[in-house]
Amino acid sequence: MNTEFAQKVFRIVKQIPKGETLSYKQVAILAGNEEAARAVGNILNSNYDLLIPCHRVIRSDGKIGGYNGGARKKKLLLAEECK
Repeated sequence: MNTEFAQKVFRIVKQIPKGETLSYKQVAILAGNEEAARAVGNILNSNYDLLIPCHRVIRSDGKIGGYNGGARKKKLLLAEECK
């Protein structure tokens, strides 16, 4: 996915500090489209660039959400960063 919106999403997610998270909705708002939380999830799900820490994006309700490496791995990555 190489749209202008996708590139904005990737730039935003790259800037999330280790040990911190943003929600899909927060990323969508920062990328300029508050209604695009689901699109943010789809964009991140198709990303395999390890320099883009997609695991740092979670659901607005605090639940972990999806991850292309699996929800278990996402939980482990987040737990490791918060040590």
